[in-house]
Amino acid sequence: MPTIPWVDWFVIAWFISCWAGYTWFAQRKSRKTASLVVAMRIYRREWFKRMLRNENRIGDVAAMNSLLTGSTFFASTSMLILGGLVAMLGTRERVIEVVADFPFARRDSEFVWLIKIVLLIAIFVYAFFKFTWSIRQFNFCAVMIGAAPQTDRPEEQEDFVDTITSVASFAAENFNHGLRAFYLALAALTWFLHPWLFVAASAIVIYILHEREFGSETLHALTRPSSIDQSLHLPDDILRKLRLTSGAA
Repeated sequence: MPTIPWVDWFVIAWFISCWAGYTWFAQRKSRKTASLVVAMRIYRREWFKRMLRNENRIGDVAAMNSLLTGSTFFASTSMLILGGLVAMLGTRERVIEVVADFPFARRDSEFVWLIKIVLLIAIFVYAFFKFTWSIRQFNFCAVMIGAAPQTDRPEEQEDFVDTITSVASFAAENFNHGLRAFYLALAALTWFLHPWLFVAASAIVIYILHEREFGSETLHALTRPSSIDQSLHLPDDILRKLRLTSGAA
């Protein structure tokens, strides 16, 4: 059986650790501090509360369809990429020759190249399933908008808002996981050049993901006082949570 150099075993373990570790870290941190996930869930809840007061909900359905379009685009893109990667499995020799001309590219056996391609295939299969599940959940939300209760009873309205907010947030989180897979797939591409470049690229991608989720200007804009105080009328405990990392405290 062909052997795999220890450095390739290391970079595979590093990549998986970065991905799984950041996913766990982001979920834990979002429970304690402001993040894009937390902020957008609160905005979705306010959207659906206001939707119940609208007699004409065509605009709400159109907004939901625009969210669905993003998931559909990336799901289709995942399938196209998977087709190209599967085609690469039969032309590894040609690809190896092309990459060998790149500066600093390391020469690997065909078996190692097979593992590299299979890793990318696994990433985009994962992304495809995440995006398609996101599509279904956004479709569920569109149906729920059509079935929204026409009642003045606060308890019934709150129950519906809680349910549709949860489903919409699940859809957004699955989209986020699929998009994260695309980011990390770009890091995995560097493995074709050199394993240590792959290590560095994985760390850089994780850093970018963290900064965008927990330290971006977008998060600051979503959680600044003029947004969360005047527009949403949120409870004080939620306001304090949103301001923790936004610089608004």
